[in-house]
Amino acid sequence: MATNNEHKLREVRQMLDHNFLIKGLEEIFCYDEIRETSDTLEGNALQKAHYMHDRYGVDSFADDTGLEVDALNGEPGVYTARYGCMNGYGKSHDAEANMQCLLDKLKGVENRVVTITDGGVFQNCNSAGKRRERVPF
Repeated sequence: MATNNEHKLREVRQMLDHNFLIKGLEEIFCYDEIRETSDTLEGNALQKAHYMHDRYGVDSFADDTGLEVDALNGEPGVYTARYGCMNGYGKSHDAEANMQCLLDKLKGVENRVVTITDGGVFQNCNSAGKRRERVPF
């Protein structure tokens, strides 16, 4: 799986009931920073899956996850991991800065509904899917 996120790896392994050998990037000695330059979550997932297939010759599952806040017209969306940095808070992929930026933008806003969106791709069959969950915070 094209991730180093232990939580994602554990979740996928559990969903597949440990019937498949799922390895993360570090487990195949991939320390590359895989660029995510698409304007969609599915596009970023596809970039990562293609990279793994092209560079390592392995079938790969990849995903990209984002938050879409109704009151912010769908922001941060595909830019969730870089949202704080893009708005003057911390560095890229700084979860604390991203949360603080989001909370500051939502000060005084009553509608705090957020949609968690996940775009996933399995390289071998090139299928892309989208899972959505609505949760208040």
